[in-house]
Amino acid sequence: MFFKKIKNKINSKNQTPARNRRNVGLILSIMTIAVFVLFTSRFIYIVTIGKVGTENLNEKKDSLYQGSSIIKAKRGTIFDRNGLPIAKDATSYSLYAELSKDYIGLNNVELFVHEKDHNAIAEILNKHASVPKEMTLEQLKPKRNKAGKEISYVEFGSEGKNLSLETKTEIEKELQEKKITGIYFNEHPDRMYPNGEFASYLIGYASPQKDKNGNTVSISGEEGMGIEKAYDKVLKGEDGHKNYQRDSKGNEIPGTEIVEKKAKDGQDIYTTIDTNLQVRLEDAMSEVQKEAKPVNMTATLMNAKTGEILAASQRPTFDPQTKRGLYEEKGQPKPVWENLLIENPYEPGSTMKVFTMAAAIDSGNLNENETFQSGKIQVEDRVINDWNGGEGKGPMTYRQALAWSSNVGMIRLEQKMGPTWQSYLQKFGFGKTTDSNLPNEKPGNIQDTSPVDTAMTSFGQAINVTNFQMMQGFSAIANDGKMMKPQYLKKVTTEDKKDKVYGPKEVGQPVKSDTANKVLDFMQDVVNDKVYGTGTGIYNIDGLNVSAKTGTAQIFDRGLLLTGPTDYIYSVVQMAPTENPEYIMYVTMKQPKVGDAPEQIAKISNSVLEHAFKVDAGNTEHK
Repeated sequence: MFFKKIKNKINSKNQTPARNRRNVGLILSIMTIAVFVLFTSRFIYIVTIGKVGTENLNEKKDSLYQGSSIIKAKRGTIFDRNGLPIAKDATSYSLYAELSKDYIGLNNVELFVHEKDHNAIAEILNKHASVPKEMTLEQLKPKRNKAGKEISYVEFGSEGKNLSLETKTEIEKELQEKKITGIYFNEHPDRMYPNGEFASYLIGYASPQKDKNGNTVSISGEEGMGIEKAYDKVLKGEDGHKNYQRDSKGNEIPGTEIVEKKAKDGQDIYTTIDTNLQVRLEDAMSEVQKEAKPVNMTATLMNAKTGEILAASQRPTFDPQTKRGLYEEKGQPKPVWENLLIENPYEPGSTMKVFTMAAAIDSGNLNENETFQSGKIQVEDRVINDWNGGEGKGPMTYRQALAWSSNVGMIRLEQKMGPTWQSYLQKFGFGKTTDSNLPNEKPGNIQDTSPVDTAMTSFGQAINVTNFQMMQGFSAIANDGKMMKPQYLKKVTTEDKKDKVYGPKEVGQPVKSDTANKVLDFMQDVVNDKVYGTGTGIYNIDGLNVSAKTGTAQIFDRGLLLTGPTDYIYSVVQMAPTENPEYIMYVTMKQPKVGDAPEQIAKISNSVLEHAFKVDAGNTEHK
């Protein structure tokens, strides 16, 4: 209506040109004020509310000038018993260059790569990181992406990644000396195993988690094995978080960091492993593996009083640093993805006779002077022979039966005991795990559905066991009847300095002290009785009284008995000194291809036991 009136006035015949100009000016002024009011109102709304349509301006601003990042927690270190690192966190570095001339620091310091320095940079990177000079020069040339935008951030291929701190330091030092700017490093977490093949399946490994560019961004034990996997949550800690302001290129502005959550580093784990003994064991096993070429081997040295595992290994093995041995390689043994100490139950053979003899003595079913006829015995519809094909060795006492490893003698003792024998197998912990907390531990099994099966368990067939179960049972014989759980941890550190300590753990007393000592006495005959001992001249150790028991177990594969000349699992257990055992050494060897198996096993067991007593003489902590 208002504009209509003005229009009428303009169109009026009475209006002069001057008056018309004045009216038009009025209209323009009013329209300008209206637009200004509208614009101001909109501006006030945007500033106050912070939105343009559905877009939140505060969020947009933060995305442009505010950054955030994860503060990585340090993974805990795994130590041996004396504080020597077995697995520890390390940092690797990757090279990159800033090419944009807009990359300016405080006080207008130029932080980009200058063209005059290209050749010098190529020389330095080639010298210290083996980056080809041609690659460096090519990467430093000005470039644009498909959208035509200048590329300012460039890397230097695989050679420029996973560099050590030493290499990083050398490069930085030379760059500083020549006053070269624009070359920088990104940090990446890494895991270091300085000892190579070293209780590899017990310690395990942690896998690097990589980004799309191949850089390691975290370390995780979830896909690994051993302690690294079992205690991954303890070792990895908790990552933190920080916010910061960044410049237009997205780089963090120094001094603007605000930590919202501090990183909580992982806890350190101290194992019971003695590096000195473990290295000796690894060396001995590698030598025998090369000579005898068995399908596999295991070896464990344990403190008889505490159950602490001082050294443990298996073959084939792998290097957790390089992963060599985990994958198929021409001319190398077939990789094993199992911790044979706990994951691969087997029939132990005659080393089981230690427990048969202990049960018979403890239950009052042994007269050591009583004799029997060796050779063969009828059980139900089955004839079971002694190890020499039923020929036997004539009449012998039950004490001699242990030394000579008579199957017939053990079956007769089992028959004397009746159901009591099965109860002793339970007491010694067979048929259930040792609760090691290591991944995939198997319980094994005891076949007792027929008298034949039960008879065979007395000499180590028709029963499947693990290495840890055998070590646990042996501890009762070496430790006055007190059975000790195999221990591989000493302590786990905590943030409040109240360390979680793993002390000796008694898990039963299957036999009396007198029984255990008598069995130790009988076991001396294995190495001392020149007529009946199966280990005489092989498992003796100068200056020590040794109690031992040998084993030669047949192998069944898919229900069929293997009949090749070396199709056996050979083994020995040694406890020394007999009068008060400090150590238990147990070695198994499956299907060696070359040489005499007992002699080869002795190269491992005798060597490690002898070294253990030398270490003790030097007053090392583990004593």
